[in-house]
Amino acid sequence: MIWSIFWYKKGRNMIIRNKTAIAAIVLMFILSVAGYSFAGEKAEEAALGKDEAAVLLKDLAPDLKILEVRPSPVKELWEIAVQSGERKGLLYLDSSKKYFIQGAIVDLKTKANLTQDRMSELNKVDGDDTARRRPCYG
Repeated sequence: MIWSIFWYKKGRNMIIRNKTAIAAIVLMFILSVAGYSFAGEKAEEAALGKDEAAVLLKDLAPDLKILEVRPSPVKELWEIAVQSGERKGLLYLDSSKKYFIQGAIVDLKTKANLTQDRMSELNKVDGDDTARRRPCYG
């Protein structure tokens, strides 16, 4: 077994053979703990709230109201539901918060227009599944 390299029995106690083995075990522990903390920082860094989205997009359209922010169907993109006057729309922002994207997301496998489906959901009027409103793209 691999552990036979590091351990040998002396009486009832297990003793580590050399200092290199100890260093390797300590290093593995430190790296595993550091990995968890870095993953947590990355998740927090990538979060996007309504207030931050409003600040990022205010120069593009000052009258834009942020309705909702959620992850888009595409990794590394945020979906931002917005309203300008009576019109509602969807905008996308990359996870680095540097690039604003507008347009349709289409699933190539199913040929479904995911943006259109979400717009229908967003513009749904109580009791009416077929509400049609002109989309707002900022």
